[in-house]
Amino acid sequence: MEIRVIQSDITTIKADAIVNAANSSLLGGSGVDGAIHRKGGSEILKACKDIRNKQGKCNVGEAVITTAGNLDARYVIHTVGPVWNQGGKEKEILLSECYNNTMLLAMENNVKTVAFPNISTGIYKFPKDLAAQIAINTIKEYKAQEIVEEVIFVCFDKENYELYYKILNNKHN
Repeated sequence: MEIRVIQSDITTIKADAIVNAANSSLLGGSGVDGAIHRKGGSEILKACKDIRNKQGKCNVGEAVITTAGNLDARYVIHTVGPVWNQGGKEKEILLSECYNNTMLLAMENNVKTVAFPNISTGIYKFPKDLAAQIAINTIKEYKAQEIVEEVIFVCFDKENYELYYKILNNKHN
């Protein structure tokens, strides 16, 4: 499995699955969540409402999969990242669970390419350097699986791009 980082807008990426940093309502919000819902269109919102009607809200660390609507992808995998507040080990574990549960859904749905945003680093205020380390370390645990062929970390801002690039290209990780 190849892991790479780019600086771009995740809504423009061609991938089997694009990951949405959703909120627990699954009804869209700000940041990446709002952008994915706006560009993906009403099909995504309808699919999210169907999921809510079956299971209720999506808890922090969990992930669900829907159509990608108008996006250049087959699926959107929605995962709810933790709000940092005072932080702590529990928040770190929950963020790792976002990546784990997304990868499990990707493998279950025979997804070859997954594009991740920087989960929880916007309005949820997770420290960007710590979030990058958790994301990369968690994804590296899936190197041996044979379904997902490529994971792309799509960084909207230069700061996140540089953090991910440095970690991915550091020989000590």
